[in-house]
Amino acid sequence: MRIVALDTETTGTEIGEGHRIVEIGCVEIENRKLTGREFRRLINPERSIDPEAYKVHGISEEDVADQPVFAEIEEELVEFISGAEVIMHNAGFDVGFIENEFSLTPSALSKLETICDVTDTLQMARSRHPGQRNSIDALCKRYDIDASAREKHGALLDARLLAQVYLAMTGGQISLVLGEESRVDKRPAAARRKTGGSRAALNRYEPTDEEKAAHEALLKKIDGLSGNGCLWREIESAQ
Repeated sequence: MRIVALDTETTGTEIGEGHRIVEIGCVEIENRKLTGREFRRLINPERSIDPEAYKVHGISEEDVADQPVFAEIEEELVEFISGAEVIMHNAGFDVGFIENEFSLTPSALSKLETICDVTDTLQMARSRHPGQRNSIDALCKRYDIDASAREKHGALLDARLLAQVYLAMTGGQISLVLGEESRVDKRPAAARRKTGGSRAALNRYEPTDEEKAAHEALLKKIDGLSGNGCLWREIESAQ
């Protein structure tokens, strides 16, 4: 299954007041793995940016003055999200702004749902955690996801965090596939163990019946929370 986490930053909060998108960021997920494919564009909104919006995302009018307008990046965006399940946090906001941009371009596009499926992760979080705070920051804390780089909102950064929140919220299994640098051993030299030469035989540990029962109970819980999506079950059935 191909999923795309998407977020936007805008000149303000009200479409009716003529506000536009200034940044859009997307992160691709396939088979419950972050693939490393991302889409990020700064966009010239052809209008001023409200001071309150600038405080949120830190994108100035000078930052976007020489950037393409939405019509120039529309085809790239559509290609990236076409056919995917697109997840957004408070989807109504992002969908409204994207469809407003569609209406201002020469293309025939009008509704996002004609090119992709849309899932609102805010509604998903509210159903899983009723009565609790369900902002991206709150969910990152709840699922122990590092959001320390989020000093300001940013479409790509928020899409990356949303992707991790979604995976944690729907099963807790997160895997990231990147380039060769992701396989570099970054531990201190003293903590590394040489792989050459002979090794001592490893002791085999057989879990007790009590530990097996606890393991099975945990798998059942994960299976229930993820809608029968527990990865460990798939591995066991394949063996």
